[in-house]
Amino acid sequence: MSDVNEQALAKAVETVKKYAVDGVKLEGKVADVSKEDQVKALVDHVEPWGGVDVMFNNAGIMHSDDDGVTNTEEKIWDLTHDINVKGVFWGSKHAIQSMLNHKKTKGSVINTGSFVGVMGAATPQIAYTASKGAVLAMSREMAICYAQQGIRVNSLCPGPLNTPLLQSFLDTEEKKTRRTVHLPTGRFGEAIEQAKAVVFLASDESSYVTGQDFMVDGGLSKAYVTGLNQPVPGPENNVFGK
Repeated sequence: MSDVNEQALAKAVETVKKYAVDGVKLEGKVADVSKEDQVKALVDHVEPWGGVDVMFNNAGIMHSDDDGVTNTEEKIWDLTHDINVKGVFWGSKHAIQSMLNHKKTKGSVINTGSFVGVMGAATPQIAYTASKGAVLAMSREMAICYAQQGIRVNSLCPGPLNTPLLQSFLDTEEKKTRRTVHLPTGRFGEAIEQAKAVVFLASDESSYVTGQDFMVDGGLSKAYVTGLNQPVPGPENNVFGK
């Protein structure tokens, strides 16, 4: 498990250990995924244990200064793509190389994309949107290239989530309502709902699933007019320490 923020990583490791089954070995390693040498070091660290079986490239940012095409500065574009695109590229590159080196007959790479990679919005974040489109395109190509070696590559495409990343951006009720009106479920998704999808894509239960933009968006990408009923609450959210 890795993060660029040492404190956040330590907290995440502690949380996972709290809910993990007995006997699970878990280590946290600080790394900046935009730097190839740091990502390679993460992969190399597990070589003595047989290399990588599953890689979940989940690091990403959504900068508050990311806006429409005429208002977004180059530095915001570059920062977003360094993390969201390069991070997936380096993680996939070295994970797949590890699988090939160990002559594995199966492996899974899961890259976090987004529903915005396939849909447009009038609430623009052009650098973020472009970065997620790149993730979907890279993942499809890698999936086809390595399918006959048993290595599967899929993109996880979350809808809007009840996580600190998005909720810190949606800092007014107006911003939240602007988005929930388009959600058939009437609510934001929870992190645990994404995690269960990742477990499926990582496992042999999805052995014939590769090259997919795996939508976990509460029906958003299939909706036109949504209902007016009171939404059913989502599952418990541990992200905020509940």
